[in-house]
Amino acid sequence: MSNGANALIQTLVDAGITTCFTNPGTSEMHFVAALDSAPGVRAVLALFEGVATGAADGYGRMADKPAATLLHLGCGLGNGMANLHNARKGRVPILNIVGDHATHHVPYDAQLQSDIETVARNVSSWVRTSKTTQALSQDAVEAIAACMGPPGQVATLILPADVSWSEGGVPMAPLQLTPPSAADDATVAAIALALQGDGKKAILLGGRALRAPALMAVARIAAKTGAQLFAEVLPTRMERGAGLPPVERLAYMAELASVQLSGLEHLILVDAKAPVSFFAYPGKKSYLVPGGCQLHELASFTQDVNGSLDKLSRAIGADQATPVLQAPKRPGRPRGKFTADKVCKAIGELMPERAIIVDEAITSGLLLTMYTAGAPHHDLLALTGGSIGFGLPNAVGAAIACPDRKVIALTGDGSAMYTIQALWTMARERLDIISIIFNNRSYAVLNVELQRVGASGAGDKARAQLDLKNPPIDFVQLGEGMGVPSLRANTTDEFLVAFEHALRTPGPHLIEAIVPPTLAGLKLRVLPHVLQSLDKLPLPVARALKRAIAP
Repeated sequence: MSNGANALIQTLVDAGITTCFTNPGTSEMHFVAALDSAPGVRAVLALFEGVATGAADGYGRMADKPAATLLHLGCGLGNGMANLHNARKGRVPILNIVGDHATHHVPYDAQLQSDIETVARNVSSWVRTSKTTQALSQDAVEAIAACMGPPGQVATLILPADVSWSEGGVPMAPLQLTPPSAADDATVAAIALALQGDGKKAILLGGRALRAPALMAVARIAAKTGAQLFAEVLPTRMERGAGLPPVERLAYMAELASVQLSGLEHLILVDAKAPVSFFAYPGKKSYLVPGGCQLHELASFTQDVNGSLDKLSRAIGADQATPVLQAPKRPGRPRGKFTADKVCKAIGELMPERAIIVDEAITSGLLLTMYTAGAPHHDLLALTGGSIGFGLPNAVGAAIACPDRKVIALTGDGSAMYTIQALWTMARERLDIISIIFNNRSYAVLNVELQRVGASGAGDKARAQLDLKNPPIDFVQLGEGMGVPSLRANTTDEFLVAFEHALRTPGPHLIEAIVPPTLAGLKLRVLPHVLQSLDKLPLPVARALKRAIAP
């Protein structure tokens, strides 16, 4: 027998969990000491809990298995909640191990005592406090099974200090998971009938349906039936690029998404939920499925996506259909005035095969999808839960999960400052990440939202809450101070030089791109009026405007 901490770590290893992102405190010291008993475990220190949880999210997306986090009490878990929220919305498997006071110490209500379970339930589908050392490993294997799903989930195992340090722990083998089932015959038959009938139809893909095997199957179905393919607004992980079926992402702005969905008579969901507006806006609808459109669910979050698509393909005779595939196409080297769009164009022109793009560019990345459509095969990770500060930590986890692939992390200046400590972990672990920070000295997306929500009376005081000019943030100094080679680009040529150097040089790099806001001035003032007019315009005109705003 061993102590609880050693038994827990061996249980994790036996289940294939060999990466742990840590930010420990006193209550976790026995777990920290036990790490040396498991040479196969990679322990990665983060300087802030939001980096640890965001890294676990990125790791889970790319490894298709959970990483563990090690967090200190309820306060530490609370510090990591924003990125756990993103993981929950993305259905990403994560196992949180959260230390707690020893059971006999709890009644004294010490300074760091808190209700950890209540904190955990905000972001976790499974929460348990281990009561004894003997029960700890059983609790752990149940937590791991909950993580794995489907759907992938966040599970939080709370580890009292005395349960960790006491003797009597025995490792346990992982639980045998029941394979998910495919859609039943009746569901497949009804959807096949809808797809083969008249009227406009579309298939909305999310989660596992945006991986290459599922994409090829659904593209054959689309070729056979004429159905349009859409991806959810913010995909957890989307494989795309040359040689893969092109899939149109739904727009972030509800007005634009409504244009995309207009006229549909059937919408089939595959590992996705019905589309809704990101926020509520005065006088605008929240539910975006068009009136009169029939909604079908081929595969829910708990079902076998590939198996369901295979059944549907056979039902409509699409197995031999020729799918439409994206042709290889590079956008060309950017020239002229330096803007965020030129950065996106450079990425599309120069990115290598099998790159991983972590996209938190927000308004600066409006043209990223267009410019990278025909680039070599790559993965795109998006901000699934909308809670900013995900980009840099997510890149850490993706790089650790896929050490042979170049990771390109795009983030804004405001977003980067939420979890800037991730740069230190990149340097410490020598990760092959290019961090591109769009420094437009503004919470630019909020300037857009200020216009869209119709908030009246916004003057200098209001606009100052969205402005980051005073004092200007120097990301080159921040990056260098945390051990990451950093360069500033004020021109298109300077960016190209910096980006090409980072592409050919392994290890972490930071490029601060000094760019103007993409939506500003007249364009920003006109945008709300254009959005409000879309439902009154002829559909071809509305679609042309949609493509101009968000290609």
